[in-house]
Amino acid sequence: MHEIEPYYKWRDDYVAAEDDRSPFYETEYNEFEYDKQVYNYLLHPQWDFFGSNTLYLKILFVDYDRHYAIIEFIGEWNDAITNDIMLLKREILESVMDEGIDKFIFIGENVLNFHASDDCYYEELFQEVEDGWIAGVNFREHVIDEFKAHNIDYYVNFGGQLDELNWRQLKPLQFFKKVEELLSKRLN
Repeated sequence: MHEIEPYYKWRDDYVAAEDDRSPFYETEYNEFEYDKQVYNYLLHPQWDFFGSNTLYLKILFVDYDRHYAIIEFIGEWNDAITNDIMLLKREILESVMDEGIDKFIFIGENVLNFHASDDCYYEELFQEVEDGWIAGVNFREHVIDEFKAHNIDYYVNFGGQLDELNWRQLKPLQFFKKVEELLSKRLN
């Protein structure tokens, strides 16, 4: 896992550590020392810690004019023990939402497992994005099955073409437009 870097080809367009509206503003990374881990597995130092010992993230892109954020995750999403959704909402999403963001793309291809608790924080987040949405892109099938088994898919859009997006070939706005198009077809 230490070789899996957060996606970096959009760094010319956006870097959370350089965005004074980002919760990771002025974060400094040590490229020579592995300071993060999930269980016994070290993680690449570019991943960001937000309070969970099993789930890390990277804000890949934020567009304040179009009100969306793209966030990549790695690790184990564990609501049962560490209440990762509460930490994510309180430590990251609320500060971004305070800046007008109401559309979120969560990239989950490196999320290895999901352990559910209740859906209260998902419901709260869903209500707070009001006119926006949350899309889960490229999550693993067994992870989506767990989300669905606990009705989280009522609040986060999963499945269908969202599981097959070759998003790395796109620029951030193209990726956002593609997800938005897929979600608008579902809602109509």
